[in-house]
Amino acid sequence: MPTAAQIAEFLAREFPQTKCTVDAVGNGAATVRHPVSASELRPGGTVSGPVLMEVADVALYVAIMGEIGIVPLTVTTNLSINFMRKPSSTAPIIGECKLMKIGSSLAVGEVFLYSEGQGEPVAHAVGTYSIPPASA
Repeated sequence: MPTAAQIAEFLAREFPQTKCTVDAVGNGAATVRHPVSASELRPGGTVSGPVLMEVADVALYVAIMGEIGIVPLTVTTNLSINFMRKPSSTAPIIGECKLMKIGSSLAVGEVFLYSEGQGEPVAHAVGTYSIPPASA
């Protein structure tokens, strides 16, 4: 299976728009990090929902690739998120994913999102990905 460095290289090449980096991957799990900039804050100094959704989505993608290999056409089919508390405007967002099921055509996982240095999650997401047939 690919290493964290190989997945990070793939993300940098294929998704240059993302600021997410890969901290860890393996054993049906992944941890990613996204630095927060002033342009990603909503009024009141909270991190925007789209940033939190991106971190959850990338964490799921990375965890799945850690299990099935780098399969670029693995795509999100559903992503549901609960925003639970205000993230820090100055700390990176950390996404910790744990896969709940990985099959031949679908994978399901959950992601807890944290502001770095804070113990309580700022959001919780559950997502489903479609895995293309091996011949795709």
